[in-house]
Amino acid sequence: MNLKMSAALLVLALGFSDAAVAQESPILKRITERGVINMGYREGAVPFSYIGPDSKPVGYAIDLCMKVIDKVKETVKKPDLKINLVPVTSANRIPLMANGTIDLECGTTAITLARLKQVNFLPVHFVTGVKLMVKKGSGIKEIEDLKGKSIGVTLGTTEEKIIRDISDSGKLDIKVVPVKEHTQGGLALETDRIDAYTTDDVLLYGLISASKTPEKYEVVGRNLYPNPYAIMVPRDDDTYRLLGQTVLADMMRTGEIYKLYDKWFVGQGTVGMPLNDANKWQYTLQGFNP
Repeated sequence: MNLKMSAALLVLALGFSDAAVAQESPILKRITERGVINMGYREGAVPFSYIGPDSKPVGYAIDLCMKVIDKVKETVKKPDLKINLVPVTSANRIPLMANGTIDLECGTTAITLARLKQVNFLPVHFVTGVKLMVKKGSGIKEIEDLKGKSIGVTLGTTEEKIIRDISDSGKLDIKVVPVKEHTQGGLALETDRIDAYTTDDVLLYGLISASKTPEKYEVVGRNLYPNPYAIMVPRDDDTYRLLGQTVLADMMRTGEIYKLYDKWFVGQGTVGMPLNDANKWQYTLQGFNP
């Protein structure tokens, strides 16, 4: 068998392989039949997923999802596959994934055992921890300093339960004020409707960087809870999940993800968070693909 024939057979085999993958996956089959992939995104989760200057979603998680979508297009043989952008919130993202409205979610959703009962996830792309955002000079340095005061939390997040549990166990009588999105929490703090806002530290730094007066705010306190972010996908489709997992593992192994990280987290105009050891270890571990 000559070299040209071998190459032709290899291309043919890869084509059959992709076709077989598409048929084995209920999600890929659904996407193929509709001619569209529905991508969920957040409107105010800087720098992961938010509305950019051209009124379209941009961010670190968005770029990762686009890499996955490129592989979906290749697998289902639809280079012109339409991408339908679906805005989601902390409160509705899980139901919209579970009922099939969206095919992947590109935001700041953390993996939890409770969520794994309804949805699934690709590899962790960012590890963070819950802290507090306050006005400088407030005297608030830890959660205990909020005794008898108010704090904003985003609906549908783990932070709401965490704060209530800490308040109850420490008899702190903290008033929890739910908000729909992080930007609303930042506005509530700015207008003194709350004494602090809580979410993952990277999102707090994003809020501060996007503020008109970033010098007025600071992130304080110990990590109240660890949160591993990942792209959310439907349950019960290992083939579809493996497709996305392979894309991200390749990016982590080749180092492509480090360049993407620097684009959104390092340098002028970003939240200014150089890669830490926790995230570097995640990329090294998950990119190990012998």
